[in-house]
Order: sequence, then structure tokens, then C-alpha cells
Amino acid sequence: MRGLVSAVLLVICQTLQESPMNHPGPTQLDGTVIETQDLQKTYQARWWQRRGRVPALRGVTIRAGRGQVFGLLGPNGAGKTTLIKSLLGIIRPTSGSATLFGEPIGTRQSRSRVGYLPESLRIDRHHSARTALTYYGRLSHMDSASIRKRSDELLELVGLAGRDQESVRRFSKGMYQRLGLAQALMHDPDLLILDEPTDGLDPVGRNEVRQVISRLQSLGKTIFLNSHILQEVELVCSQVAILVKGKLRALGTIEDVTRDLVGAAAGEKLDTRMTLVCDPRPDLSHLQNVFASEQVEIRSAHDDIASSVATPEGLPRGKTRGPDGFKVRAFVDDQNAIDQAIDRIRDQGWSIRSLEVQQPTLEDTFIRLVREAEAEDIRDADIRDADIRDAGPSSPQDPMAQPSNIIQR
Repeated sequence: MRGLVSAVLLVICQTLQESPMNHPGPTQLDGTVIETQDLQKTYQARWWQRRGRVPALRGVTIRAGRGQVFGLLGPNGAGKTTLIKSLLGIIRPTSGSATLFGEPIGTRQSRSRVGYLPESLRIDRHHSARTALTYYGRLSHMDSASIRKRSDELLELVGLAGRDQESVRRFSKGMYQRLGLAQALMHDPDLLILDEPTDGLDPVGRNEVRQVISRLQSLGKTIFLNSHILQEVELVCSQVAILVKGKLRALGTIEDVTRDLVGAAAGEKLDTRMTLVCDPRPDLSHLQNVFASEQVEIRSAHDDIASSVATPEGLPRGKTRGPDGFKVRAFVDDQNAIDQAIDRIRDQGWSIRSLEVQQPTLEDTFIRLVREAEAEDIRDADIRDADIRDAGPSSPQDPMAQPSNIIQR
């Protein structure tokens, strides 16, 4: 049985890690590395499931260019693994098209330029880090001298240089991830697909992985990154795609997708927060004139801004301005409105202790999109249930059916 598993692994790795020097692939003139068009994948449901077919991908269209760090985000069951397996040629999409380096997915020509780090890497326990890299190097048809040289470089790069002779059975999950990153880079691929690359790493290890990704990007490599750690994605990715229930919900730079949330949350207005120092304290109507906005809130400098608009009395009962001034939150139209408000504040002789324009994070956008998808599912389920109730029994021949309840369509 062990021999069979090893043989299957050998075949898979040979197709994924053919040497790019032996099998040079074409490069599209526009620099496109990954491209999908209306990619769909539908699985046949198990016999005990109510639905006959289960959609995993529903019309996914993305593009990643040379030198980009492309982040793929989504909750569990969103279709991320299905998309990655489709790109690697492990599964066949139901419809649509996809290419790597201009070649159809699944061809040896395109896969020879791909390095892949799975979420749960498995390496035979008799290996050390160095012998494991030697094994993967041979799968890539590298000669012994190249394997030794490349292994030294990668072990140093991922922080395993002093532990390359230890058995992998003694490795922590973080060390496994480091070794997995090294094996994915062994044949110097042009595209690196990383599935949860920082999983199990401490903050220092995560920072080292980010540095490796930045270095690879500077060399013109394309990194396709799947991660649940949204803060990591914000730090390294130049493009992101958010996949929810198989459907692409957002695509673009992080600034683009978070800007969409600003418009949805505040009617295309900017959430501006200031700490002001002045005497006497202005009332709410005065501040509304200063900011040219009806959406103004006031709080003590030591209080958090409340979610509800303050009353014309300004500060809550029992609160005073104090030496630190007070906080103002205003929703204004654009940056020009902020500049004009600052000019008016200076004309009043007030001091600005702090100024911040709140920007939603990638996590804010992610959570909103997931909740919207869940709400859509609930609405769709309600509509289906209503249609079933209106239609009555599905078969007129059912002896329990009441013909008067059957609607003829």
C-alpha cells in the first residue's frame, strides 16, 4: 500500500514539477499568467443530499499578471480549493475556460512553470529537510550539482539551514510550512500557488514568509495566495478576489474593494474624525455648519464616538470639555469638503489635536460580503419554499394529494 501511494505521488509531482528549462512555456505579450473566463464547476450531490447537483464555482472570471501577488479569499466552502485544483489541472471544470501562461490548464507545458504548496503538506517521515529537497529536485529532473546548490539557497531562505539534517518527524507545523515553501520553489517556478502559507507560523515566521514573497515578486514571479489571515493578505497582496459560495463577490486592489464598502456604509461619504480644542465649546448646529454636513457627532475626548448622532446639547450630561478638547465625527462628501472644514476651523481659532479619515479594513469588506451572501441564500430559500407551497403536491397521482390545491401552470 505504501508503495502504491508513493507511486501515485511520484506521477503527480512529475507532472507538476517538470523542469521549466526542459519545457519552456510561452509568455503572453500582455503579461497575463492566470486567466479564467466564466469558470464553473458543479458536483453531483451524494444520494442522501436533497439537491441533485452542487455548484462549487459559479462563473468565476479573474486575471493575474506577471509580478503580482494575487490573494484569494473566502470562507470555508467558498470554492477556493476547487478553483486551485482546477488551475492545477487536478479537476476538470464543468464549463468556462482557464489558462496558465496562455496555455490551457492541465497541460504539462503550463504546469511545468508552477510551484505548489498545499495546505497540509505530507512528507515521508524518513526524510530530512535536505533529502526531501533532493527528492523533489529529482522529480524536476535537476542534476545533483543543481540540487545541492538550490537546496543550500532555499534552506537559508526559509530559515532551516541549521536543521537540514534533522528528521522531519521532529518538525513542528511551522517548520513543515517552511520546508513546503522550499519544495515549491525548488525548480524555480514562474508561478507560485500557496495555500495557507503562514498557517502554523509564529509572528517572526510570518514576517519571514512575507519577505520571501516580496523578494519573489521583485524577481517577476507571480504568487497566487490563498489565506484566512486577512491581515497578512493586506500586507502583501496587490490584487484580491473574494469568493463566497462559488461566486466572485469582489475583485481588484484592496483600495478598490474597501472603497466599495465606504460607499455602501455611508452613502459615498467619508467618515472623518477629529479631536478639537477650543473655548467656548461650539454647539452641534455650529459644527454642522463647519463641516457642511448634517451627520455630525460629538463626544468627550476620553469617550469613544457613539453610533448615534449627538443631541444639540453636545456632550452627554455630566461630561465636560476638559483640557484635551472633544471628539467630532462627521460624514462629509469628499476630500475637498475635509479641506474646507479645516479652513473654517482655523478661521475660528480652534486647534486640531488629531485628524483621521476612517477607512474600512479588508476584514470589514470580507464580513459584509459574506453576510450579504447569507442573506441572499435566505431570501432564495424563502422564495423556493413559497413556490413549493403554492404549487401544492408534486404529483396529481399521489393518493394523499388534494386536486383543489394543485395550481396549473
